Amino acid sequence: MASTLNSLQLESTLKQQTPEPLYLIVGEEDLLRDSALAALKSRVLVDGGEFNYDLFYGDDARGADIRNCASEMPVFAERRLVVVKAAEKLSAKESEALLDYLKDPAETTTLVFVSPKLDGRLKFSQTLVRTATTIDCSPLREAQLAPWIMRDAERLGIRLEDQAVQLLKEVSEGSLYGVRRELEKLASYVPPDRTATAADVHVLRGMEPGASVFDLTLAIAQGNRGQVLSILARNLEAGEAPLRILGSLAWQYRRLWKVKDLMANGGREGEAARTLRMDPLKVRSFLDRFSENHLQVAPHLFLEADGKLKGGSSSHPKMVMERLLLCLCEYVKNAKLTSPGRSSAPAGRVPARVVSNVRTIKSGNRTGR
Repeated sequence: MASTLNSLQLESTLKQQTPEPLYLIVGEEDLLRDSALAALKSRVLVDGGEFNYDLFYGDDARGADIRNCASEMPVFAERRLVVVKAAEKLSAKESEALLDYLKDPAETTTLVFVSPKLDGRLKFSQTLVRTATTIDCSPLREAQLAPWIMRDAERLGIRLEDQAVQLLKEVSEGSLYGVRRELEKLASYVPPDRTATAADVHVLRGMEPGASVFDLTLAIAQGNRGQVLSILARNLEAGEAPLRILGSLAWQYRRLWKVKDLMANGGREGEAARTLRMDPLKVRSFLDRFSENHLQVAPHLFLEADGKLKGGSSSHPKMVMERLLLCLCEYVKNAKLTSPGRSSAPAGRVPARVVSNVRTIKSGNRTGR
């Protein structure tokens, strides 16, 4: 019988040996399934990229198509990756077309079946469990939850006190994605040199989802003007000072420059994720949203808004912040129109005067971040 691993064991195994020809990722915890699949994609698609990746869905896939695709040779690479999501929805007829392949899979292909739960009575399910390496993604037991929270916090660059861990266990509500969301909010709220406390968790739990400054940066990255204004309004209604919001935003942009420079000089996504304190799987797409021109202009916009908020203008503080945020969104929109294939890394280092501008804003507006 084939072996059974959890998601952490899978990541460790993939660092030491070649991926197996067959995997079954099964279990009701969405985040663990997604993480396991991401680990396989990262390991198998080392080169060749999308040329060697095919995705099927069980509710509309033909077994013969999956088999033929998995039997193809990889293009300019060592392996192919073929993924079948919602494998439990493969009909009996279509799944039977895969039985012979499961018994003798291609050595140059990694075929992955993903499902919350399979019907163990079916011949296909029985054969798959017997021949594939199973990745168990069942919901974590009580004793497993705290270690998982600590590991995920470390991945995001957060240190947690014991009471904060216990509180996060309570807010999980059976969903690891819910815990990760709380951790991401903590990463954008708690300064890197301070341990996150239970009080921090309580404060952020009271915030409406999508109201953190980190969420504000994400909304800017998407050029979503409506979302940007909504987040600003919720922060102001909660009593957040405009200067504090501006300072936090400037801090976020400074970290963006740091990561851009890191990536331009050969840095990896893992390093970038630790600096930004976000999910490594989201770093690349997030950075691609910010053009070099955007990042060089933003500090000047911050300084202008900073002057107005400190009394250099009779403009209403909310209007000052709205204009700033809409302008930042506009730069994202223009970058999409003019440079659709732009690299995430700038052509050179960020000018020293630009970084100095952001530091000036931060030194005058301490935000506790």
